[in-house]
Amino acid sequence: MARLALCVVAALVAVCAAAASVAAQSSAPPPVPLPSNYHVISPGRFKRDQQLACNDDKTNKTSCMAKCDRRCPNQCIVLCPGCKTFCMCDFYPGVSCGDPRFTGGDGNNFYFHGKKDQDFCILSDADLHINAHFIGKRNPAMSRDFTWIQALGIRFADHRLYMGAKKTAKWSNDVDRLELAFDGAPVDIPTEAGAVWESATVPGLTITRIAATNGIRVHLKGMLDIMANVVPISEEDSRIHNYGVTEDDSLAHFDLGFKFLDLTDDVHGVLGQTYRSDYVNQLDVSSKMPVMGGAPKYVSSDIFATDCAVARFRAAGISMVTARAY
Repeated sequence: MARLALCVVAALVAVCAAAASVAAQSSAPPPVPLPSNYHVISPGRFKRDQQLACNDDKTNKTSCMAKCDRRCPNQCIVLCPGCKTFCMCDFYPGVSCGDPRFTGGDGNNFYFHGKKDQDFCILSDADLHINAHFIGKRNPAMSRDFTWIQALGIRFADHRLYMGAKKTAKWSNDVDRLELAFDGAPVDIPTEAGAVWESATVPGLTITRIAATNGIRVHLKGMLDIMANVVPISEEDSRIHNYGVTEDDSLAHFDLGFKFLDLTDDVHGVLGQTYRSDYVNQLDVSSKMPVMGGAPKYVSSDIFATDCAVARFRAAGISMVTARAY
């Protein structure tokens, strides 16, 4: 069963990659549609089981009972017609989930803890720079913070895209906790699955809701594709791991999936460096929790700053992304 599940995930990723290639060669800018045979469901805080209409033309079965894994109780992907379920973090390449666990460009998983209330350079390349803002909790029994990614600041050409998870006291999947802004102006998207916002100034930049609330796909033609879901720390996880969730803060944060389409071989950053052809993974990949250190190299002064020690971004004299999109 594990081998079958891995094959299914690989097939899905291949479908997305193939579709992305086709769309990139097209003159039309819309993002690649998600595969038609899966759905994103949000079971709710106390309902991991959810009835989902999942049609199968061969057997005439019209529905099945889908169940999200305990690791992703608030949202998961359901593959029809078999109702196989996956956490978003297991589905999309280049992921960052939880107490930031990244999957690098080399395919290896690693953790980067950073520090709460600081910004870190996740990726920096000549034409693209991404910072992440970390929130966290300090466990007195440990020498580090528990941390999660609360927001991203994305820079390309002379544009700035902000995406964040609003601080939330009592979590509800029915309430949208996304905050989006492009070049300083709020981005408003109707709270319905499939709703799309398209930039009037940057052809090829779209944000699509993959669920009615708290889930989006950011697509910048020729450059990047990001899947983002706002999720809380559950009371159960807090109890098990001693995260310290309080009644006034559910520690809402992002689970993220990244796909980069045109990086140079000089790319850097916590995640970015793992896409270099000369990258050598010196982490203990056999460890249950391989950790990337060197946090000071990646610290940025704010969410849009390009002043981390490994910055590669050229803020001036850069060509518009539309001129290099394909």
